[in-house]
Amino acid sequence: MKTPRTVAFQGEPGANSHNASRERFPEAVVLPCPTFEDAFAAIQSGEADLGMIPIENSVAGRVADIHHLMPTSGLNIVGEHFLPLSHQLMAVKGATLGTVKTVTSHVMALGQCRNIIRKLGLKAVVGSDTAGAARLVAEAGDPTVAAIAPRLAAEIYGLDIIAENIEDEAHNTTRFILLSRDADWAPAHNGPTVTTFVFRVRNVPAALYKALGGFATNGVNMTKLESYQLDGEFFATQFYADVIGHPDDVPLKNALEELAFFSKELRILGVYPADAYRIALSAGE
Repeated sequence: MKTPRTVAFQGEPGANSHNASRERFPEAVVLPCPTFEDAFAAIQSGEADLGMIPIENSVAGRVADIHHLMPTSGLNIVGEHFLPLSHQLMAVKGATLGTVKTVTSHVMALGQCRNIIRKLGLKAVVGSDTAGAARLVAEAGDPTVAAIAPRLAAEIYGLDIIAENIEDEAHNTTRFILLSRDADWAPAHNGPTVTTFVFRVRNVPAALYKALGGFATNGVNMTKLESYQLDGEFFATQFYADVIGHPDDVPLKNALEELAFFSKELRILGVYPADAYRIALSAGE
């Protein structure tokens, strides 16, 4: 994967996606986008070389929008990045835990900080993203309103951090996927590799069971399998999966051939190197 000149992300300056982009590509220009659709469009048009897109969190679960946008976007996954999260409670200068009555942030961040919200008796208000919430708090100048956001947002918008590291779980980590217009498969036999694909099974009895059987019999580790409805239909189900391995590896090659036999659609979205965080976690470090 080439080093990108521009990286798009959803959110405002100071968001977790901004942090992830700076951490992975410190020399790249970042392109904040109001929505995920806008971020995808920037990559599709060439305005951005890559996108840093959150797909799941260890506490709050999957980012549902991405599973619906990815299969029809025409974009390719060329990498992954794990970002341990540390949430800060921030407010205008002079505000304290005693003055704050309301807290605003992205729904995922609010879900990751339930304990302190309940402990302080705060009213939670969902915002578009963490950094956007911080900006609005700064603009309002109201000591009764706080935001949950990364430390970078407090620096950018001139807010005081009134409670540090307020996440419920110490392992709170978000996994991002790196999206590109062009497919750029990692070479085979060159270290741990992740293959991501979507599929729809044929309408026959036990189709899913039979389709997935090849991964078990070939010893392929499936680390993620999620289902979601298509076009609002209850019975049009698509599956999104991550497995460890390369399609050129014999075990995964055989498993994918068996999956294809029982599927009416199978599409590989990316073949990319496993992130160092994943490798360390697998090794129990």
